[in-house]
Amino acid sequence: MPAYDFSVSVKTQYLSEQSNPDRNQFVFSYTITIRNTGSVPAQLISRHWVIVDANNQTQEVRGLGVVGHQPLLQPGEQFEYSSGTQLATAQGSMHGEYFCVAEDGHRFEAMIPEFVLSPPQALH
Repeated sequence: MPAYDFSVSVKTQYLSEQSNPDRNQFVFSYTITIRNTGSVPAQLISRHWVIVDANNQTQEVRGLGVVGHQPLLQPGEQFEYSSGTQLATAQGSMHGEYFCVAEDGHRFEAMIPEFVLSPPQALH
């Protein structure tokens, strides 16, 4: 029985040099690693993000691929990319899913677990 699964891990970073807290502009980068943990080659076709700030303002982003790519991953292969987002508050979160199609035509979703966007806490 074929297994269809991508695992997703995320690292985030606050970009203080691109942020302007006085104007409610907080910029974050994130690096995503997508690994084909299934048994069938599969391609990432599109993405859906839900971005929520501390005021509960929600943005949804949908699009083809990731950073201009629709990677085809063999079992065990991984693809890493970096992107970013801007929030109107110092904290927020993101989650979503990737829509994927396996070589045999089976469609599946790879969930992107929720992760927090927050500047490092200042030491007092």
